[in-house]
Amino acid sequence: MKKYELYRETILPITLLEAWDFFSNPSNLSKITPVEMDFKVVTKGLPRHIHNGLIIEYVVRPLASVPLKWLSQISSVNAPHSFVDEQLKGPYAYWHHEHTFEEKDGKVLMIDKVTYAVPFGIFGQLANKLIVRSKLEEIFNYRTDRILEIFKTV
Repeated sequence: MKKYELYRETILPITLLEAWDFFSNPSNLSKITPVEMDFKVVTKGLPRHIHNGLIIEYVVRPLASVPLKWLSQISSVNAPHSFVDEQLKGPYAYWHHEHTFEEKDGKVLMIDKVTYAVPFGIFGQLANKLIVRSKLEEIFNYRTDRILEIFKTV
C-alpha cells in the first residue's frame, strides 16, 4: 500500500487554550469543511471535547455528491498540544491525521499532518494523481481560509 502525506502549518492569532477548545470539539469540524461536501456528524450525544477512544461517524460527499460513511477514532490525545484521528471505515485504505498545537510568540502554530493511502492498488495511485490529492489540497486550503476567518473575529 503506497502512502502519501499532506502537511500544513497555520499560524493562529489565538491562545493555545482557545485553539484546543475549538479543535477538540468534534462539532466544529463541520464549520471548517467545504459546504459542497455536505458534511454531517451522525453520532449523537458527542462530548464537548474529544478523548482517547472516541468514535465518531460522519457522512460526507467528497465527489459527485455521492454520500460516503466515514467512521473515525480519536486514537491519541495530549491536551492541549495534540490529538490523532484515524479512519476505521471510509473512503481511504488508510487515514492518520495528526493535529499539533504549539504556542509561539503569543500565537499558535497549528500543524496538520495527514498520512493516507487510496484503495485499489495502481488504480488508486492513478486516482490520487488525477483527483484525490488535488481534492485534499482544496479541502485543506478551504479549511485554512475558514479557520483564519473564524479567528479574525476573536
